[in-house]
Amino acid sequence: MRLATLRNGTPDGQLVVVCAAAARYLPAGPALPNLLTAIENWGSAEATLAALSSELADGAGLPLDPAQLAAPLPRSWQWLDGSAFGTHGDLMQVAFNMPPIETDLPLMYQGMSDRFYGPTDPVPFADPAHGIDFEGEFGVIVDAVPMGTSARDAAAHIKLVVQINDWSLRTLAPIEMKTGFGWVQAKPACSMAPFAVPPAALGQGWHDNRVALDLVVDWNGAPFGHANGRAMDFSFAELVAHAARTRDLVAGTVIGSGTVSNPEYASVGSSCISERRAIEIIADGKPATAFMAIGDHVRMEARGADGSTPFGAIDQQVVQASLPAAS
Repeated sequence: MRLATLRNGTPDGQLVVVCAAAARYLPAGPALPNLLTAIENWGSAEATLAALSSELADGAGLPLDPAQLAAPLPRSWQWLDGSAFGTHGDLMQVAFNMPPIETDLPLMYQGMSDRFYGPTDPVPFADPAHGIDFEGEFGVIVDAVPMGTSARDAAAHIKLVVQINDWSLRTLAPIEMKTGFGWVQAKPACSMAPFAVPPAALGQGWHDNRVALDLVVDWNGAPFGHANGRAMDFSFAELVAHAARTRDLVAGTVIGSGTVSNPEYASVGSSCISERRAIEIIADGKPATAFMAIGDHVRMEARGADGSTPFGAIDQQVVQASLPAAS
């Protein structure tokens, strides 16, 4: 089962079920107008969506226009991003010249959730001097999770898996980190690949509550990295439990893995520019790779060993934001 959202002029779009080849779709119907409604009523919605998926497998459906796809979840109540890849955390300490964070708990922050860019939306930025960076990662969408849920029980609350580009502004990040109040300006809206899928749909690509797929990243048409999501130090179940330690999680909460990163970065590359710059600092004493410029493209696509691409691709261009004139 693959779920997507067609643009229809509303903030949440129209929920549709898409065939395996991403060529045809069926509307989820008036009772399930959008994915947020579906995830809030997953107990009954899942069977309806699975039945539509079976119809698509039998050849039913309307032609799908990929250009009309928004993010599968265009907005939600909450976006929580972890940093579950230890290699990435170690390299970021080098990149930002920051001391190690002494904790055995997952790292997590609450980000902007009122919008997620669609997979081909141009992404506006006010100033390239802010250090525009992409961050390829995976995420999960949960149903309602009660406060105090254990990691063992949290796994059952993971209903859908998504692929995310967590845009970052790197020259602003260290300033906000030092305040101790968290990120606001350094973390604009994220992007999502076009399809959300249940964990079971990933087959062997879902292992131990981790996405065991390569995240293939190209920057301006050149290969940048293909790190695998299996290297998470904390599983998604552990991230969900951490987020729910002192509060309920509302249905539709999105929880991210943080930038996909592998210890074998010399051979598999990276999923963000800042990590590559840290590697350059370690090797040469200074970074050589610049951050993104206006007009740059980034493409991200998770791939299985069999060549499957369950989430589809994020393929976006950085554009200059149109800012209001000073009064």
